[in-house]
Amino acid sequence: MSSVSVVGLGAMGTALADALLAAGHTTTVWNRTPAKADPLVERGALRAGSVAEAARAADVVVLCVLGYADVHALVDAARDDLRGRVVVNLTNGSPDEARELADKVRALGADYLDGGIMAVPAMIGRPEALVLYSGSTPAFEAHREVLKVFGRAAYLGDDAGRAPLYDLALLTGMYGMFAGFLQSAALVRSAGADVEEFTTALLVPWLHAMTGVLPGMATQTAKGAYASTGSNLAMQVVAQDTLEGLGRAQGVSTELLAPLFALMRRRVADGHGEEDLAGVVELLRRP
Repeated sequence: MSSVSVVGLGAMGTALADALLAAGHTTTVWNRTPAKADPLVERGALRAGSVAEAARAADVVVLCVLGYADVHALVDAARDDLRGRVVVNLTNGSPDEARELADKVRALGADYLDGGIMAVPAMIGRPEALVLYSGSTPAFEAHREVLKVFGRAAYLGDDAGRAPLYDLALLTGMYGMFAGFLQSAALVRSAGADVEEFTTALLVPWLHAMTGVLPGMATQTAKGAYASTGSNLAMQVVAQDTLEGLGRAQGVSTELLAPLFALMRRRVADGHGEEDLAGVVELLRRP
């Protein structure tokens, strides 16, 4: 069993430490507000008096705080005690921030893994939790069993920036789904219908079925070839008038979908009306 320190005991950090304790790992904890460690200490965790002490106590040092400014401050505070350790940063940030931190940690003689937690605290330690990792391959392989304690561990390669990139890309897909739900729920509610029944009986199964088209769209995007497979963009743009008309009639704004509709119309105006919807991705490129 590995020794692990968890630095940062917000809701997520606490869940990570609890999962480690449940799995039998020697777990040391530290938080800027010491009292936050009390419940974990009662459950068997060891309390560190400083970040440096937490680093000295473990093979793996897990950082889970609010932002990268806090992470840099923690690394600076433990800089003389990180050599030979593996730093696993599970703080949300950008790919460039992850790469910069990886360089800093490696310069201190430690290995580095960046991570993206695709779960809420209550899911940690359960099979449905997913945590993305990128960075040092030897570090991931050496401590895979520890990392699997938090949930399914997906390793994305040695570029430390890959995990935060995929993290934010997955969140982007999630928010797009939520936007569609909110728009459809507003329409159903405007008619006095049962939103809960609509969602459970119809919307969720429909969305599950529609996810089946995503691999094909991914192939089109990867190849840059968007030949229509049945419902071309020009046809879909015509249907937008009906959707927007329904919104006006029901007193429901269509502003959640307006940016997508505008891009679809622009793609058609550019002469790509016979393509599939996936072709809109070309308009998202910035020079």
